[in-house]
Amino acid sequence: MKFIVAAPELLDHLMKVNGAIVSKPVLPILDNFLFDIKGGTLTISTTDLETSMSTSLKVESKEDIMVAIPSRLLMDTVKMLNEQPITFTVNEDTFGIELSTAYGRYKLAGQSGADYPKVPEIESENSFTMPSNVLLRCISKTIFATGNDDLRLNLTGVFVELGKDSVNFVATDANRLVKLTRTDVKPGLEHSFILPKKALNLLKSSLSNDVTPIQIDFNKSNVFFTTNNLKLSCRLIDEKYPDYKAVIPQENNNVIVINRIDFLETVKRVANFSNKTTHQIRIKITGNELAASAEDIELANEANEKRACEYDGEDIEIGFNSRFLMELLSNVDHDSVQLRLSTPNRAGLLLPQENEADEEVLMLVMPMMLNNY
Repeated sequence: MKFIVAAPELLDHLMKVNGAIVSKPVLPILDNFLFDIKGGTLTISTTDLETSMSTSLKVESKEDIMVAIPSRLLMDTVKMLNEQPITFTVNEDTFGIELSTAYGRYKLAGQSGADYPKVPEIESENSFTMPSNVLLRCISKTIFATGNDDLRLNLTGVFVELGKDSVNFVATDANRLVKLTRTDVKPGLEHSFILPKKALNLLKSSLSNDVTPIQIDFNKSNVFFTTNNLKLSCRLIDEKYPDYKAVIPQENNNVIVINRIDFLETVKRVANFSNKTTHQIRIKITGNELAASAEDIELANEANEKRACEYDGEDIEIGFNSRFLMELLSNVDHDSVQLRLSTPNRAGLLLPQENEADEEVLMLVMPMMLNNY
């Protein structure tokens, strides 16, 4: 059985789905690409049994073929073939594969495609669509705040909360929280699920920054993303997400408005002198002046900076983990931010001074106990 495909086009599609392959798969065959040709269309699939990806392209073929091909060896070979067309010859009995180009011939051992785990087909109970650039933004602005603790599996993914006329993307690791609401996405139903981080990172690297519609289908256990000739499916995190709304303080009478870049640069410089274990930074607001300070008593390091700000509220002093504060500030797009505080022992809210059209962003960072409280 033979088929012919151009090296650049094949490489492009291999790279789209390669991310679903893990370095130490539970089954050896999962370290392969599944090539399935039907009617002149080649579908390339990968899976780790939790997350699956597939992409399709046209090839020259007179026969239907299904074979599993070693991923790393194939990728490394195709990368070096430049603009060459490649002829694949598959032995139907041994599944040995020969690649023929103008440069030469290359043989590698394949496996029967029938032994490859079945890639999930779309079994939809509900569905909605989102523009690719909106989904990309929702992922990019929340995924950094997810947790890494496998003992708190529900915090390792992004919580998607669907409403009839809006959608919320929420991420937290119990130290900081990000909630992004889009009112231009109208799912038309009320539902929620937790998307795993691996699938989100694969989507983040695959989605185009344009208005291409992304079809999102889901049921109780899986979600399916479909766009053009790329499909991704993943198993949902089967855990209950915490009541994130309960930790968002509702009365924040102390409101600071400050230039985001200035504030971020101050935090970065002062954080260099903080304790390397706690990363604690102290924020004190008096009048229209914000003072940031940090110290490492053991090493006798200390730093203080002051910045002008607009402030409405009582004088307050509060501690934060500088790493969390820097990460949140780095993920705000607007030039000015609001920091809303209530008391030194309650979470602070960080918001852009102005939201993008059809979007609301709320960020929360938990305080650290200062030694004078």
